[in-house]
Amino acid sequence: MISTQQIIYCTNPRCTQPMNSVGDSVCASCQTPLVYRYLWATGSSVAEIQPGEKVANRYEVITPNIWLDTQPGLLPDIPEELPREIVSYLRLYQHRLHIPQVYGIAHDDILLLENVPIDETGNLYPAITDAWEQAQAVRQVYWLWQILQLWIPLSELGVAGSLLIPDNLRVQGWCVRVLELVETRGGASLQQLGECWQPWVATAKKPVGQELNNIVQQMRSEEANLESIASQLNALLLSSAADLPLTLKVAGATETGPQQTQNEDTCYPTNTGDPDDPLLPRVSIVCDGIGGHEGGEVASLLAVQSLKLQLRALLTEVKEQADILPPDLIQKQLEASLRIVNNVICNCNDEQKREGTQRMGTTLVIAVQLPQSIQTALGFQSLNAHELYLASVGDSRAYWMTRNYCQLLTIDDDVAGREVRYGRSLYRKALQRPDATALTQALGTKEGEFLRPLVQRFILEEDGILLLCSDGLSDNDWVEHSWRDYAIPVLQGELSLEDAVRGWIELANQKNTHDNTSVVLTYCRVSRDPIVPMTSALAPVEIIEAEQEQQEQQEQQYELAASSQALLELDVSEPPALDKIQTPAKRQGRRKWWVLFGGLLAFVGGASLGLVAWWRLSPETFQQTCGRLPEKVQQVCSPQK
Repeated sequence: MISTQQIIYCTNPRCTQPMNSVGDSVCASCQTPLVYRYLWATGSSVAEIQPGEKVANRYEVITPNIWLDTQPGLLPDIPEELPREIVSYLRLYQHRLHIPQVYGIAHDDILLLENVPIDETGNLYPAITDAWEQAQAVRQVYWLWQILQLWIPLSELGVAGSLLIPDNLRVQGWCVRVLELVETRGGASLQQLGECWQPWVATAKKPVGQELNNIVQQMRSEEANLESIASQLNALLLSSAADLPLTLKVAGATETGPQQTQNEDTCYPTNTGDPDDPLLPRVSIVCDGIGGHEGGEVASLLAVQSLKLQLRALLTEVKEQADILPPDLIQKQLEASLRIVNNVICNCNDEQKREGTQRMGTTLVIAVQLPQSIQTALGFQSLNAHELYLASVGDSRAYWMTRNYCQLLTIDDDVAGREVRYGRSLYRKALQRPDATALTQALGTKEGEFLRPLVQRFILEEDGILLLCSDGLSDNDWVEHSWRDYAIPVLQGELSLEDAVRGWIELANQKNTHDNTSVVLTYCRVSRDPIVPMTSALAPVEIIEAEQEQQEQQEQQYELAASSQALLELDVSEPPALDKIQTPAKRQGRRKWWVLFGGLLAFVGGASLGLVAWWRLSPETFQQTCGRLPEKVQQVCSPQK
């Protein structure tokens, strides 16, 4: 235990009395929340340092490897020239949900890592081997799936051996987290990974044990094929998740804030939305516009409205598929949708001759829960495979919260993050730049071909709350400081989602008064226990009965047909109205996906690839549809031109 006589310093540079006792939650002088940053120390001389010692007059040694930085507001020691072992961490910054980052150095040979699998009290999260037998079947498969997804990026940097050390793999609920990177001389093989998994699979839960054993036996063979193994593991993951029930509830709101004259944020849904909207509760969106009055407002509104139309059709198409759609295909579809929205905003900038900082744009974070139909591990047909896709551009964020932890799921597209990804700087040093928080990308500021959205896939296999928010709330770490006050009462049935949304917005207005704020919460429930009544209940929109499911499908099919017709009648000589923008994907038969709405692609740019794909996959349908388009569009309809 840490002695209460130990001192921790406030991070507020204006605090006149920054010293506080370890164990306090806020500074006694200025009421700033205190930061407890536990670090993982690794290096040859770590074993020589005893618990209770203080290193560099700032690091309290809790255990030889776990140190507490008592002066977290100061920049740690950082080497002028970054060695290769440090660069590997930087290159994996995009995987920071699973991989730690380098904080600094001590004693010249000790590497200090942050974002490590250590809880808020300074204790390591359990090793995967210790938590394995207590985990549900779906979580066991999910852990293996995450390890397999990390295999390629770690192999490319020569550190895949980090995944072969069971004690190096820690689990925070659903999430697998690597304690430190280990360089692998001669590389690591898929066969070695199979050998590592073998003892775990031997004690896997019955519904998935036999299939996992088959997969591991393939991995251990010399003919092991990573793509085939990933496909089988994904199918098993979805089928085991589909055995769980799923209920979703969503609420959201946006507010201008006390110091702003207009609101450049747009979110979906809002408390003034249509409760019968077919996208509810599967879709949530937050956009934070940039470009000033009549710029950021327009960009964020345009992004939300056009994405809603596209996603309505995408959800309908996914539900109609008989086969499992691979994650990379869905990720590409979402990326394509974002590039189209980007180009719509970009074209508006060009038409209005906006240049440089006057170009309007918007950040975006979007969550989509896809209702893939699948046969469960127990042999039943389920209407939902529990997949959640997140896409983000800019610095609007997504967090996942349970009763035990809060996890940041997205990565800000800012200058500090760019410097880390490129291997040029440690994160703490990059934050000292005057432009550290400046955005490096946003929807609409550049052509879509330069857009690099981060699209991630998660499996909903535990009760939790998904928070999407603009930086009006997330600035200064107020989500991390306040999540217990709002998320836990919702999960315990003591607070409604609407009240939690209002509470968080009020907090943002008090603490981060400089900006607009948007908050959207989705309560995801997979527990089979009775649902505790809420003070202000939102009706579960997850549909169970077959008749209701059929009715919903018919309604969505009708809406898809209507929006398709609207697009076919679009005259590209005029800027598109918000309610006429739609570009979802369409799958022909069981295995061929093609772009439904070539007309919009022709309008927003980048049409050639979409038109060629459509023409090759379905030439007759392509020509029929092309003939119905306006004459100006028909001129660019033929891929040969």
